[in-house]
Amino acid sequence: MEKSSFIHNLSKGIKKKLQSISESPYKRLNLNWFRLKYYKHLPAKQIRTHSLFGKSLYFISPTELLHGFYEIFIEEIYKQQFASKSFVIDCGANIGLSVIYIKQLCPDAQIIAFEPDEKNFELLSKNMHSFGYTDVTLKKEAIWIADTTLQFSNEGSMSSKIELGENRNVINVKATRLYNILDKKIDFLKIDIEGAEYAVLNDIADRLNVVDNMFIEYHGNFNQNIELSKMINIITSAGFHFYIKEATSIYKTPFYRIKNPAIPYDVQLNIFCFKN
Repeated sequence: MEKSSFIHNLSKGIKKKLQSISESPYKRLNLNWFRLKYYKHLPAKQIRTHSLFGKSLYFISPTELLHGFYEIFIEEIYKQQFASKSFVIDCGANIGLSVIYIKQLCPDAQIIAFEPDEKNFELLSKNMHSFGYTDVTLKKEAIWIADTTLQFSNEGSMSSKIELGENRNVINVKATRLYNILDKKIDFLKIDIEGAEYAVLNDIADRLNVVDNMFIEYHGNFNQNIELSKMINIITSAGFHFYIKEATSIYKTPFYRIKNPAIPYDVQLNIFCFKN
């Protein structure tokens, strides 16, 4: 009796495991259990390709690719109802996963995508060409509070950012003032610019009336908490409601903080801003 029960439970467990694999949300991204494991242990040393929706997707970092897949296509953090021919500005497009997701929701969306990192922009360009998008304008520029030239840490990763202090590992990049682009109705404005979001949001405060939905990934430290408060005030003053989720769980026990030196921020939040 016990042996029969054990075999039955084992068989049931295996069946459930196989079913969970076959019904995995990663399946539509052409990822099975074995490929997920393989990518997690693959070094980020060269340009590789992954078949996504029948097209070649170019990437270097498998870890960042899987993170992007999970956040954008599994959690669907940018999911919303787009009108036909929506106009989207993507500040911090990285290799283009956000653009691909938005084009899945709204095939005729008109998108301007900014990405100042040299390697990321190369991959972004290859991916947009691979997917055949003709209505996506690519800008190898940083988003900032002025049209100028800035120093930028060209890391070829999601962590590449504007450097206002002293750093030897930087390049000069063209920067564009976002304020000057917000001159007509924007259906969706995405701001993921690794620490420059407060300065930019403060600069565009009186232009937010043209924006319907806005996403901000906020990166900050505890000594910048007043900036986060001011950002929320700017958002609400512009007529937005907001919803906040933790983008990265940096401190599991916030009262007993042990800093991970690999993470430069104390607070990393996804801020979803929307009007009635």
